[in-house]
Amino acid sequence: MFAEERQDKIAELVAARSRVTVGELAELFRITAETVRRDLAGLENTRRLRRVHGGAVALDRLSMSEPSLDERRSQHLAEKTRIAAAAAALIPSTRTGSVLLDSGTTTALLAELLTDWAPASPGDALLVITNALPIAHRLCANPELQLEILGGRVRGLTSAIVGATASERLEALRPDIAFVGANGVHAQFGLSTPDSAEAAIKMAIVRSARRVVALADSSKLGEETLVRFAALREIDTLITDARPAEDLIAALAAADVELVIA
Repeated sequence: MFAEERQDKIAELVAARSRVTVGELAELFRITAETVRRDLAGLENTRRLRRVHGGAVALDRLSMSEPSLDERRSQHLAEKTRIAAAAAALIPSTRTGSVLLDSGTTTALLAELLTDWAPASPGDALLVITNALPIAHRLCANPELQLEILGGRVRGLTSAIVGATASERLEALRPDIAFVGANGVHAQFGLSTPDSAEAAIKMAIVRSARRVVALADSSKLGEETLVRFAALREIDTLITDARPAEDLIAALAAADVELVIA
């Protein structure tokens, strides 16, 4: 096999698996570790992967890699839909209640379920607070809901409202339950996101709520992105679509986090 052909196959493998080791590649292609490292260096130079200690990762697994909201809407849609349904079951059914929806595609699906909300009894009320423009736009069509949108700067990539104004408003709120998204959920690092401005808002959301529920499909489990916004002990529940790895299960149990698999 020519070197160029081998490198193409390595790039395809990394894209499919997200992460490979030097040892795996050496065994698979029956080449030395030194040859593998030269191949990885060449592929990194052409921006087809990123080398890390012991191997390589796909570019979408980098700590600052972040697809747009439009790109994420179609990813893992069935899994996110199940997670959203499980989250909806946790919304308080008391006479009055308040929920906070973080920006994200899974929380947007949860918002879709709230578009048909109606009071079970006359006088029942549900306040929805959000920092997401798409969620606010969707929910304002339901006159039965009370809706509050946080003020601040809009981050174009995710349509999330960020900044000091939103954070300060959150300091004055104590919603019953907050649903927060994450780009990574890691046993040691906790919950993380690639952008520092969004991390600051997520941190404020976590601190504001009486109960914090993290929504993360299984592609986020075991991942670390650039900025941590919460330790595992700071959340109450994690809703995901598949059983996490054993180290994460143990860390969640140690942090007294309820695990819900939708």
